Amino acid sequence: MKISYNWLKEYMTINISAKDLAEKIERGAVEVDTVTKPSDGLKKIVVGKIISMTPHPDSDHLQVCQVDIGEEELSQIVCGAPNVEVGKKVIVALPGSRIGDNVKIKRSKMRGVLSNGMICALDEIGFPKDVVPKEWADGIYFLEDDAEIGEPVFGYLGMDDDLIDVDVTPNRGDMLSVYGTAYDVAALLDVPLTLTHPNLQEVATLASDALIAKADQAVAPIYKMRLVKNVKIAPSPTWLQIKLWNAGIRPINNVVDATNYILLKYGQPLHAFDFDKISGNTIEARMAQPGEQLTTLDEEARDLDQNDIVIADANGPIALAGVMGGLNSEISDATTTVAIESAVFDATTIRKTAQRHNLHTSAAQHFERGVNRGGVEEAADAAAQLMAELASGEVQQGIVTATDQAVEPVKVSVTLARINHVLGTTLSTPTVTDIFNRLGFGVTVENDTFMVTVPARRWDIHIEADLLEEVARIYGYDEIPATLPGGPATPGALTEKQKLIRSSRSIMEAAGLNQAISYSLTTEGKAGQFMMKESHKTDLSWPMTLDHATLRMNLISGLLDDVAYNNARRVQDVALYEQGRVFYREEEQVRPSEEDHIAGAISGRLVPTNWQDAKGQPVDFYELKGIVDVFLKNLAVAGDVRYEATDRYPELHPGRTADIFVHDHYIGFIGQVHPSTAAAYKINPTYVFELNLEALIEMPKDVNQYVPISKFPAVSRDIAMLVDDQVTNEEVVATIKKRGGAYLKNVALFDVYEGAHVPEGKRSLAYTLTYQNPETTLTDDEVNQAFEKVEKQLKEQLNAEIR
Repeated sequence: MKISYNWLKEYMTINISAKDLAEKIERGAVEVDTVTKPSDGLKKIVVGKIISMTPHPDSDHLQVCQVDIGEEELSQIVCGAPNVEVGKKVIVALPGSRIGDNVKIKRSKMRGVLSNGMICALDEIGFPKDVVPKEWADGIYFLEDDAEIGEPVFGYLGMDDDLIDVDVTPNRGDMLSVYGTAYDVAALLDVPLTLTHPNLQEVATLASDALIAKADQAVAPIYKMRLVKNVKIAPSPTWLQIKLWNAGIRPINNVVDATNYILLKYGQPLHAFDFDKISGNTIEARMAQPGEQLTTLDEEARDLDQNDIVIADANGPIALAGVMGGLNSEISDATTTVAIESAVFDATTIRKTAQRHNLHTSAAQHFERGVNRGGVEEAADAAAQLMAELASGEVQQGIVTATDQAVEPVKVSVTLARINHVLGTTLSTPTVTDIFNRLGFGVTVENDTFMVTVPARRWDIHIEADLLEEVARIYGYDEIPATLPGGPATPGALTEKQKLIRSSRSIMEAAGLNQAISYSLTTEGKAGQFMMKESHKTDLSWPMTLDHATLRMNLISGLLDDVAYNNARRVQDVALYEQGRVFYREEEQVRPSEEDHIAGAISGRLVPTNWQDAKGQPVDFYELKGIVDVFLKNLAVAGDVRYEATDRYPELHPGRTADIFVHDHYIGFIGQVHPSTAAAYKINPTYVFELNLEALIEMPKDVNQYVPISKFPAVSRDIAMLVDDQVTNEEVVATIKKRGGAYLKNVALFDVYEGAHVPEGKRSLAYTLTYQNPETTLTDDEVNQAFEKVEKQLKEQLNAEIR
């Protein structure tokens, strides 16, 4: 919010520059983005008076003006503005001047006629187009009659004012106003503050005789209205327009400008209705009903939601409460009676309505962050008084109240010992008392305990910690002594989960994969691919783009986008992994649950080509399976790992996909991306896997222990067998290990054969079994006994024929 330095000086004595004041605000209150003066960079722009003008001899729209600029001779300036008029005082840019956008004005000829400068519009000297009043939007600006000819124009337009742009944090909504900022500035500077308050003159007629107001206490805990009759709509005086456009608000007319002025001054949003357009003389704050529509002041027709608060008359909505008024109750040049609304609306509802309709107005911003509940009535009085002064209105007697609530000051206590202990200071009781007094808080002291009475304008203060912050910032953060921490140092450490997650990343990188980080938001279609379990999708209410509208339920789709990005740029060999969270939601859940996963995607070759292998080998299922095996082994997950062929993933190749189980617990899958899916992503053949890292972390671990290398020799036995071609290697290895005995250390497949000399439907498998006793040398009898048990088990369990 832009705060006028000159406006602040109306309420207190400030003896420091605007930049120094901004520094104090930044150090003691809220962040300051910039301090600017609208006249900076402009020069030689003065007040001129048009004495006479004649049509340009070679143009049907240009006028040759003789302008008094305070010099002995009149200055000839060619002007093409449609509203140029003799006798008016105007903005003149002299030859050699600098106007908006650093444009230099030179003495020149326009269609053969000499022009000594330029008669300017407001936007030409740096005013943003969206703050220029509509009456001056298409022409030059006329200055007040009391403007001194030849003087710089900046003071007459408020351009010599310093504007302090404060970046108000959500907890300091009270500083979204000149009064709110003035309270803080006075406390920081320790100067007395003199604020003005309305002195309203009312007529005898009761407002309640003409106006009925109703409201739902749940959505509008405070709702008050005032009625002003016989107003005369006209442009606002220059002083008011200056205050508005310096704050970034376009002046409209004396009634609308009065409400915007009060918003800037008090921080209380108001709305003015044309009362003659109200059906039934009744105004009600309620929730929108199904099927209702409203055309707002921006001329957009909006379908209302049942969770929107609306202001309605007998025929339906006339405003979107706390956000924007309706076109059907707009103040116009024909308005004679104005109903002023001053209220407090539910902050959460207003925020959601503003998001739902993409209407982030100044009023909505104030209601979202809170308003001074104790100042609702005063703001309405001040607006009514201003309309009486500026628009000759007659303020009807009394406020019409629909809902109200008692607003009591909050009382919070804190001890001097607590203040000094937390801040590390040695402040005295008088010093702390003075700080609370400077803030405008009531304070009593008893036995070193401060009982602080906080006015309603500071609704952010409720607990002891809030008072500690107030003391610290007003005393000065720079004045608080620096001390080293005492006591023993506590070393930082990672949790076991953090260690395992970091370890998992290291394992993947050691296997040759590069880490990728994808958006957690994706499209609805991609979010539902590669699903490891059933889940409802989670959509954003207001996504920034359609490509980022749904929370992901897998990691692979993001990796495939990365693969596609690389393939499109002729990078064929891509090996990526991602460790991140996916989001699952049950039907009754409002917010999804999060689950840590890890996934990988490899396209092309994992090992780069070299002179010995010029073509290289593209990655296949077994290479990716090896990476998963190494990962699970290094993670030390206890239990046997099992791969089971599956076709339940429509995005994966049905003949090259397997579910992964650890000790019969499903933990993920591995497989080749289906050709149709690959075509949709525009990627080359790609293999992927995804594992439930959260489940793996929670599983028991076989912690690696030091085992000395055996001093005794190992004994190997080879076994070859014929088995049905439906028998898997996993089944054979499991059978061998089951009866291999205590000294069986390793089982390795070294040959697979199908073809000549092997019956149809059969295949030959050959394994090497390694035995070793770490305590002594094995005898042939011990090995033979164990080996015979293996042969017997293979014959009985798998119907194997030992060769």
